[in-house]
Amino acid sequence: MRRSPVKSDRHSPGDSEERRLGGAQPVLRAAQLTRTVRGHTLVDHVSFTVYPRDLLAVLGPSGAGKSSLLRMLNRLDEPTAGTVYLHHRSYREIPPRDLRRRVGFVSQRSYLFPGTVGENLCFGPEQCGSTLQEEEVAALLEAVGLVGYGERNVATLSGGEVQRVAVARALANQPEVLLLDEPTSALDKAARAGVEWHIQRVIGEWGLACVMVTHDEEQARRMAGVALVLGEGRVEAMGPAMEVLGA
Repeated sequence: MRRSPVKSDRHSPGDSEERRLGGAQPVLRAAQLTRTVRGHTLVDHVSFTVYPRDLLAVLGPSGAGKSSLLRMLNRLDEPTAGTVYLHHRSYREIPPRDLRRRVGFVSQRSYLFPGTVGENLCFGPEQCGSTLQEEEVAALLEAVGLVGYGERNVATLSGGEVQRVAVARALANQPEVLLLDEPTSALDKAARAGVEWHIQRVIGEWGLACVMVTHDEEQARRMAGVALVLGEGRVEAMGPAMEVLGA
């Protein structure tokens, strides 16, 4: 790969605080993010910081502003106020296409382009004038547990395989941040466990910062170091997941 994954042990929920106190530099910082549409405030002055190999889980009831918050992090939606910093640089200074390459997004029901898995992985880099080599495609598929899937037609994939291809497709752009919007909500228990495991592995080995929207508190306990709970667009609680959500 053009950038080799960084091998590391998986982190415990308290590690993000330890890295902050140890002087680690944040990858992503949201500062007073606010979005108002037709007089209705969807997200109200939300701030947080995410470090390398962190997973921040965003929870809350339907309509709390979870997905609206996530979509602002790579300017799929524009904030009414506030901004996001990527390595201390305001994301308004970064061209949108470059920003969305560096801050990848995986949706709840990922859409794959017709064709093969390999063609889907190559699409993003091709838009930036780059070509993935065969070994790079193989390494991406290995990262998400789909060795040998490069020539598979996407129409033959299961739901869990589709989501893992979507993660690999985001990784093909070499992001620094991964945004996940309910990535396993449509999957059965076995498929969900597989996708969770591979997401955690990728975050650790690639050194990514990750923000994941989920309605599932158990999933947040399993996967997240930090939990942020929204209610009516405002932060109701934020801190180590085990403290915010309980053991």
